[in-house]
Formats: sequence, C-alpha cells, structure tokens
Amino acid sequence: MGIRLREPDEHAKAMAADTHIPVMLDRTIELLAPALERPGAVMVDATLGLGGHAEAFLERFPGLAYIGLDRDQNALAHSAQRLVRFGDRITLVHSVYDRIEEVLEELDIRGIAGVLFDLGVSSMQLDRVERGFSYSKDAPLDMRMDDTSPLTAERVLAEYDESELRRIFYQYGEEKLAPRYAKRIVERRATTPLTTSAQLVALIDAATPAALRRAGHPAKRVFQALRIEVNQELASLERALPAALDALEVGGRIVVLAYQSLEDRIVKRELAARSTSTAPRGLPVELPEHAPVFRLLVRGAELADDEERARNSRSAPVRLRAAVKLRAPHPVANKPGARKPRAA
Repeated sequence: MGIRLREPDEHAKAMAADTHIPVMLDRTIELLAPALERPGAVMVDATLGLGGHAEAFLERFPGLAYIGLDRDQNALAHSAQRLVRFGDRITLVHSVYDRIEEVLEELDIRGIAGVLFDLGVSSMQLDRVERGFSYSKDAPLDMRMDDTSPLTAERVLAEYDESELRRIFYQYGEEKLAPRYAKRIVERRATTPLTTSAQLVALIDAATPAALRRAGHPAKRVFQALRIEVNQELASLERALPAALDALEVGGRIVVLAYQSLEDRIVKRELAARSTSTAPRGLPVELPEHAPVFRLLVRGAELADDEERARNSRSAPVRLRAAVKLRAPHPVANKPGARKPRAA
C-alpha cells in the first residue's frame, strides 16, 4: 500500500537535515532488537513523526521491513525525504494508529515482529507556531495533528456546551478549575469568538486566582485537554493498543513511550491485563489457556536518564513500557466463528 505524499512545505524541507535524537532511542532499540533480528521481520512505527526512530532501526537491522504510520502529512513528507535511501524497505501510510489492523490487512502482512508507539505531539508540530499547540505563542486555535480533519480547537470552544467543556477539561486536563474556565468561555463567546491562543490564554489567566498561578502556567492543562479532544488521542490509543498487541507474532515485542499520565495509565492497564494469569484463585494448577499471553520487559515505567534529560528537555516526562508476546491466545482462536491467527 503506501501513500501518495503531498510535496513537503518549506518547513518540512528545512527539517530534512534535522539531527534531533529521538527520546530513549538506544533503550528502545535494545528492547526491540531480539524480535527484529529474525529474517523477514516487519516492524510498525505507529507514530512515525520526523522519522528518527525509523532511520535508526533501518540502519541497525538491514533485513528489517518498516511500516510507518502518521496522521500528519507534513511529517510523512519530511520522513519520506529522510528515509528515501532505504527504498522499498520502508512503507509510509497516512493513518491514525488505531487503524493498524486495517493497514496490515491492506498490506497483506500476516504478523509483525515489533511495534513502537512514541505518543504525544511531535517536534515538528510543537515547533510550528501556526499549528496552535503552544500556549506560549499566539496562533490560530487549530491543534490538529492531521490538517485534513474537520475538528479544530476553535470549533470545540465555539460549539461545545458548558458541560462538555467542563468534562474535557476535567477528564483530559485533570483541571480542578474546569467549571470556572468552561463558564467563562461560554460567557465570552456569546459576544466575541475565541479564535487565537493568546485570547484563550488571557481568558484563562483572568479566571485563575492569583494564588494558583504560582503552581504553573494556568493554560497548560486546558491546552492539553483541547489537543486530546481535537485529535481523539486517548480514544485512539485505547483502540490501537489491543490491535497492535494482537498483531504481534509470538516472540514479538512492543515499546510504548508516553508523555503524560492519562496515556501512561491506558498503556499500564492494557499491558498489565495481557501479562497476568486469568486462572481463578485457588486453582491448584494453572491451565495453559490461563497463562499470561505477554511478559513485561521493564519493571514499572522507565524514565530517561539524567544525561538525556539534560540534553533534551522533551524527554523529561517520558514513561517507557515494554512487553514480549509469549504465546498465541489459546481459547479464542478455537471458538466457532472466531478469527484464527494468521501464520507469519
């Protein structure tokens, strides 16, 4: 499959020589390497971004076939230039990662050896003021990772009712002042629409008690909540993780890099469920069908070391989790009408 890429814009061209080192690159390679050294190994990068991880993996494993997904067409255009020397070993797909199962079916891929999720906003998206992701720079209230998507932050602020705004600020921003902010937004838009980040920051700042401003920028959590809502990040992750785990061959490995607690919670819950025995308590012998399907490769969540955090501030919040697939699920494949796992 693959995609017909748009011509990269000037910003993407300027970044073609980017030397940015991806977060926890060496550790990510170390964890996935045992699965990727097999002949014919296929890896899925669910969040291709600027292609830094992809370039390192393709150089390190000469026999590896690499599938890179991203919803951002500018990121794909940049990566296409960066990775052109790898020829047909790399396939780029314009897609949200929750379509991983459909993408693999369209590519006729029967199983994958490794999968990487590097979650959150990419460097390219953060660095482009006009995308509106930053509360520190004035820009249109866009926040779309995929600029072909119809929903923007401006539309959310203009169209969601007060209870919906309160919900997303609570749920996605963990914002204690969600009711106050939602009320002020609805009052403001009745006379003047909110169209820029500076307008929203000023409104939030004015609505925040002085004592709470010292606890960090008051707009940070609201901007996070809007970005998650616009891009449906958590809902997509909740669909994508099970699909990616199901697609792994026995011996296949997954690494997930999460940058905020809501994402990490989803990853932790899913990996814990897959790596825990389902045997009823008190059963004297664990039957094969109750044995864990996965084994965790790290204890808890690993952090970037002090050296990396000093070199790259964007690595400071990262939480890395990883697992290896021990066996195919036992009973489901044998149920009438169930989809049988395809051989690699």
